Amino acid sequence: MAYNLKPFRDYSEHDVVNLFSFSGDSTLVVKGLAVKVMAPGFNPGITNVSPTEFIGNVGGNFGSNIVSQRYGVSAKVAVAASGEAVLGLTLMDVRETDENGEKLIFNPRKAAEMGVVVSGQAVPVLTKGLVMYSGTAATAGHVAYVGATAGELASAATLPANAVKVGRWLSTSVQQVALLKIEL
Repeated sequence: MAYNLKPFRDYSEHDVVNLFSFSGDSTLVVKGLAVKVMAPGFNPGITNVSPTEFIGNVGGNFGSNIVSQRYGVSAKVAVAASGEAVLGLTLMDVRETDENGEKLIFNPRKAAEMGVVVSGQAVPVLTKGLVMYSGTAATAGHVAYVGATAGELASAATLPANAVKVGRWLSTSVQQVALLKIEL
């Protein structure tokens, strides 16, 4: 995985969706991953279904009389493949541990300082705005879409068959970094 978002970002908080957690291997989630909504999507709890769920114990199983459950967001996003409808790009990494192997679930301040969310928590997804995207050879004016590698963006002069437009490249890449206008 060579893609990532650089610190330059210009967007409105109204264009960020904070209702979904990531479904799948959280080691794959870095800033800039193209994601799609998993069925059934977000349920506000109207039909006796909670928007949260238990996602397992916090750190250990201590026997039958001790409950150590963790809450998580039940609405999920997953890695978008080529041709699938894209919700947006993730704005944060999803991690379980810090650089020392310490669990971030026990240190939310450290997770916030690192700019990451713990699996089960809502991951912010950007649907519109300007970002510096790293990891692809782009040409100014070309279309950005999810390429052959799921979750990663590619560049083409015209949109390939069955591909879904994510945005438009506003600069030609220099050392695999280019300015991207997300238009979802």
